[in-house]
Amino acid sequence: MATYIVGDIQGCLDELQKLLQQVAFDPKIDTLWLAGDLVARGPKSLETLRFVRSLGSAARCILGNHDLHLLAVHLGLFPCKTKDKTADIFAAPDRNELMDWLRQQPLLAEHDQFVMCHAGISPQWDLTDARQASAQISTHLQGEKWPWLIENMYCDQPTKWDPMLQGLDRLRYSINAFTRMRFCQSDGELNLECKLPPEQASSNGLVPWFQVPNRTPLEKTVIFGHWASLMGCHDKQANVIGLDTGCVWGEYLSMLCWEDQQVFTQDNLTQTPKKTK
Repeated sequence: MATYIVGDIQGCLDELQKLLQQVAFDPKIDTLWLAGDLVARGPKSLETLRFVRSLGSAARCILGNHDLHLLAVHLGLFPCKTKDKTADIFAAPDRNELMDWLRQQPLLAEHDQFVMCHAGISPQWDLTDARQASAQISTHLQGEKWPWLIENMYCDQPTKWDPMLQGLDRLRYSINAFTRMRFCQSDGELNLECKLPPEQASSNGLVPWFQVPNRTPLEKTVIFGHWASLMGCHDKQANVIGLDTGCVWGEYLSMLCWEDQQVFTQDNLTQTPKKTK
């Protein structure tokens, strides 16, 4: 019985299948945790959704920014981008079933010893705050009025957490922290614009969210994806593990076995390495 955690798949299903073969993954006894962004730039987004859904309770999945955007395209709020290789999803006979399954997934998943989210946990949040924020988003996504949230989530504001935030401001902050966050100001204010590598962003006074001074300590390890330019990170002082290693950009897919902390990797099978995003 093992717990495996994998970074952003983004439609790179063949690489995921190779990793699962490496470890002889058995859905009857093992569990696969997926750190969001199941879909987008890779060649098999539709097949990835179908495969993860088919695992049933053997898979624990959370939503990333690309997954939320897929729901927006499903609603007709945006056209399907050519660079997002997701057009076949919208022509699939099981499209509605897959979208309904996707919106049942949370923004935070919790293990006895770790929590998993796509981008990170707000530096001002403790685990109770994070659990409540995820639950609030899930209530909206799983309800009949879920299109309202998807239509109105696109905004960079507010960038500062305040426990008194209400309504759409609170929902937007939570979605941005869980699915888009990389850098913060030293006081914890989100910066959602900077896409530079960490070593270059520091000259602008920005720090990775998990290195914010006076960040609220969490009693569990935080496992996240989203940030390919980190090429995986294990910051023991911050108690975080990043698993996105840019497979869709030509690098490799990474999967962690929680019990023995062994990391398994699979090179991208279709393209030469590019600059990670």
